[in-house]
Amino acid sequence: MTANNIQFTKIEIQIAKYMFKHYKDRYNARQLARILSINHAHANKLCNLLADKQLLIKESIGNSAYFSFNYNDKLAVKFMEYILSLEEKDFPKWLVVLLHSLKKFKPHIEMGLVFGSSIKNKDYKDIDVLLIYEKNRAKDIGKAKEEIRKSQLIEQPIRYIDITEKDILSNKEDKVFYSVLSDNLIFHNSEKYVKVIKKCRR
Repeated sequence: MTANNIQFTKIEIQIAKYMFKHYKDRYNARQLARILSINHAHANKLCNLLADKQLLIKESIGNSAYFSFNYNDKLAVKFMEYILSLEEKDFPKWLVVLLHSLKKFKPHIEMGLVFGSSIKNKDYKDIDVLLIYEKNRAKDIGKAKEEIRKSQLIEQPIRYIDITEKDILSNKEDKVFYSVLSDNLIFHNSEKYVKVIKKCRR
């Protein structure tokens, strides 16, 4: 990726971000078009443009071209760090109060994600939150959870998954865990998320 080709459309960013997060998979343009609800020909054109910009890698398998994120390009990875640092702005309006409440965790955690039905549908029954922190922070995390619960600002129950980075790496082959890591919104430390994804690919 060079300075001459760093202009990106919203859909290009959406594709690049999706590909980065789904680190185990390769996609052809038809699959991406279906997943992201865009026109197939348009998806194909954009994937090729992103490959030209060195954000994606293009591989021909049989008659199809498959794309994956270019994790070995330092500029591509840096670009993704920046894009993911803006993800708080992508949180749906119905999670604004949650996002404000989750700020209580920021001084104590290494990384935080929201996943599950609440990020896609405003008629959700509960909220799934992943908190990554070292065990010596457990007391502070417990206090923050209690403060959020007592504030009663969030009506739906919050289900927390509390883990260390080591736990992530030892569970990286688990399908359920992969869906958590690849389908989420980041509320804290996109830089750490990028490092974790790169480690999970090894």
